[in-house]
Parts: sequence; C-alpha cells; structure tokens
Amino acid sequence: MKCPFCDNIDTKVIDSRPTEDGHAIRRRRGCDACNRRFTTYEKVEEIILMVVKKDGKREAFDRSKVLNGIIKACEKRPVTMATMEAMVDDIEKTLNNSMEKEIESYYIGELIMEQLKNVDEVAYVRFASVYRQFTDVNTFIAEIEKLIGPKRAGRK
Repeated sequence: MKCPFCDNIDTKVIDSRPTEDGHAIRRRRGCDACNRRFTTYEKVEEIILMVVKKDGKREAFDRSKVLNGIIKACEKRPVTMATMEAMVDDIEKTLNNSMEKEIESYYIGELIMEQLKNVDEVAYVRFASVYRQFTDVNTFIAEIEKLIGPKRAGRK
C-alpha cells in the first residue's frame, strides 16, 4: 500500500481488526520511509446487478421490487413475512452466486415462481398469472394442470 504522505510503496501493517459492523477490516499501517502512520479499510467489492428488462432497458436490481411482488402474490395467504424475506434472500443469493453482472428479468421471475411453488401453490398461480400474462381461462387451467399433474401421478 502506498503511503499517502510520501508516496513510498514500502509500508507495513501494524494492526488489523474488523470494523464494528464486521463488513470491513481496519488496518493501521506504518511507512518505513517517513515513519508516519495511516489507516486503511478493506472490504468486499459488491457487484451491482443490472436487470435487463423485456424492452432492453437496464436498471439496478432492487430487492424491494422482488419482495413487493412476493407480498402481493401471498396476500391473504398463510405465508409469514419471515418466509417471504427468506425467499428474497435465496433469490438474491442465487443471483449473486451466478457471477453475472446483467440478469434477464425473466430469470428473476422464474426464480420467484420456483420459490412460490415450494411455499404456497395459490401464491404461485397468482404470481404466474401476472408474470406470464395469462390472457384467458385456458392458459390459467393449463398452468394449474402443470402444477397438480405430478401430484396426481403420485396418487395412482
């Protein structure tokens, strides 16, 4: 690390400790040339996820939009806020682990539907009806049949 006082590149770490919030490392450094001390902070570089919309526009990923969509789908359903937050956490973790900087919006929608299908089937169908833009009853019925198809096969 270069000394901010004399530009010497030969500095030593004297002390390291985590910050109060635990999201960075605070390092006290000393310069061998001018004998002055300074502090640096080391933290993980966060990748800003960009969402590519259907029309090609790009916007920063907004966790609250995902949560609001899930809340609307789960309205008047026995799904706790903690469960909904956990779903958003899983989705965000999946997106961050993909190491992609740009994510297609349809992929996020599919992740939401996958989470909802495992938690509440009614919420899943509600979300799917808006997300997939069901235009008639037949499309709605087809989605429900896909949902209950595996269950019927298991009963036989």
